[in-house]
Amino acid sequence: MFKMEYSEATPSAGSPNSSNSSSPSPLTSSPTSPPVVISPCAACKILRRRCADKCVLAPYFPPTEPAKFAIAHRVFGASNIIKFLQELPESQRADAVSSMVYEAGARIRDPVYGCAGAICQLQKQVNELQAQLAKAQAEVVNLQVQQANLVGALLCMEVTQSPQPNPEQPIIDDTFFDSPQSYHNNPNFMEDSLWEPLWT
Repeated sequence: MFKMEYSEATPSAGSPNSSNSSSPSPLTSSPTSPPVVISPCAACKILRRRCADKCVLAPYFPPTEPAKFAIAHRVFGASNIIKFLQELPESQRADAVSSMVYEAGARIRDPVYGCAGAICQLQKQVNELQAQLAKAQAEVVNLQVQQANLVGALLCMEVTQSPQPNPEQPIIDDTFFDSPQSYHNNPNFMEDSLWEPLWT
């Protein structure tokens, strides 16, 4: 009898929650959003530590570029990199990381001179290019002078080859025959000109 009452009381007690008990669990019925997996940055992955939400190294050493942090960590060390970035404003941190990576790469390639050796090599190239540029400019000036001299020589040749009047050849003034006044002033001109071959 007690069992019967318990069995009957059980549904009555669970009647308000009968729908909840009969409904499937929310884990199986409602679709759940996929868990957000935050991959650690390259620095934390190499250091084998948990990458925090406000990791100083995460914005500058993404997980797709592990060699970038490996080079800087090999020369400067992780603690020095973190300390250096914390002392700078956020607007200058990206440039600082690029400089550290470049200097670390130069130090690995040239352990003696490092970045100074690369700077000296580039300065040497600049000096060589400046010398070549000065030489080219001098050659251009020389060619311009030669061109000016050639043009002057051609002009002199044209002037000398142009025909000039012969000073030994007598110049006959046609106006003497055209003007009637010349005949009146010298009426014996025709006679002299006609008889002159006979007397000679």
